[in-house]
Amino acid sequence: MQANTIRPSADLRNHYSEISRQCHDTRKPVIITVNGRGDTVVLSYAEYNQMQSELDLLRTLSDAEEDARAGRTAPIQQTFDDIRAKLSERKHP
Repeated sequence: MQANTIRPSADLRNHYSEISRQCHDTRKPVIITVNGRGDTVVLSYAEYNQMQSELDLLRTLSDAEEDARAGRTAPIQQTFDDIRAKLSERKHP
């Protein structure tokens, strides 16, 4: 596992292009410090979107797991029928 890159806040101002390129090339975040303490994390827009998608999926899975534990389930055929009906409604408003 590669260690995090840690840079002082002045580097963000003085070496932005280098930091941006590093985030894109390595697909890893760069931690920016202020007075020697972690303050901000910089990452590429693509990595940010990927992270958001993964968080959304984890939240959905967590909600689904809670529904299953609470007995809020439906037979698979009914679920597929409901999905097909909703998709059909979108095609024919």
